[in-house]
Amino acid sequence: MSLIAGSYEKYIWGFKLKPLETPYLALTPLFSYPSHQSPITTVAACGHVAASGGADDTIHLYDLPSASYLGSLHDHSSSLTSLSFYSPPNLSFPRNLISAASDGSVSIFDADPFGLLKSIRPHRKAINDLSVHPSGKLALTVARDECLAMLNLVRGRRSFCCRLGREASLVKFDLGGDRFFMVVEDKVGVHEAEDARLLCELENPKQKRVLCAAPAENGVLYTGGEDRNITAWDTRSGKVAYCIEDAHSARLKGIVVLTRNDGTASGDDPFLVASASSDGVIRVWDVRMAIKEKPNPLAEANTKSRLTCLAGSSLKSKQPRSGNSSIQKEQDEEMEDS
Repeated sequence: MSLIAGSYEKYIWGFKLKPLETPYLALTPLFSYPSHQSPITTVAACGHVAASGGADDTIHLYDLPSASYLGSLHDHSSSLTSLSFYSPPNLSFPRNLISAASDGSVSIFDADPFGLLKSIRPHRKAINDLSVHPSGKLALTVARDECLAMLNLVRGRRSFCCRLGREASLVKFDLGGDRFFMVVEDKVGVHEAEDARLLCELENPKQKRVLCAAPAENGVLYTGGEDRNITAWDTRSGKVAYCIEDAHSARLKGIVVLTRNDGTASGDDPFLVASASSDGVIRVWDVRMAIKEKPNPLAEANTKSRLTCLAGSSLKSKQPRSGNSSIQKEQDEEMEDS
């Protein structure tokens, strides 16, 4: 398992999570260097590949097993605000990279090799967040124009847009893709994915802004932000399941649910959640302990920088790559049919 964090000081940080003396783990450094010319605003990871986007309008790519730099993409003309990989469930490497920027544009890249497939502009103002459906065929975006947009990634166009009347900062599909979560300041709306119907609203008890969120299994959603807590919500009941209070000394900027997808996971494996804060610290928690009492972190690393984002990846053995991405293949089939 690997963690990748970006910082205001332009540094990219990579760590590998290794077993230590039970029950503790170790965050072993993979790499750290100033990869961007401006602050890093977003990171993403999938399998053996990671990506970072910055205020310098570029995307940088990394190979995690070799801790090497793969190159950069210069297809955007404004600051990157969100990155997301898409990978089919049975593959260990991404098929596509989808990026969003502050000029309201979204770009779709093939990941083998990395090349631009399509650029669209679903919003008039900066996009705050982007979430790709588990099928890889559509995505949701929220932006400063106070709109929610749905994108058809196969055809490369906007298929739906609605005005919210208020600016949403985050949007996340759940793991099954049946629902999505949308954050507006200190509130999280739980919506039906089919018609965007509001099912319930989760409100931070301390009325502090939610800055990061990560869905997990069984309808659980983890949130963090200005309250410095990691809160686990039962989105079916709309109530707090448990909370790690004062998880950091400053606001949380990233949460990652670390799951093992190599086929060897069992009920004895700890359920791991990683968090990053603007205090520069990355921590890994066994959240099962939080149900009973405040847990101690299983692993910790201090980057001594102002962290802005966090992503995680579960590594598996490499598999042979196919010639075309899933999105590219469907685009080609549509052109042949027409």
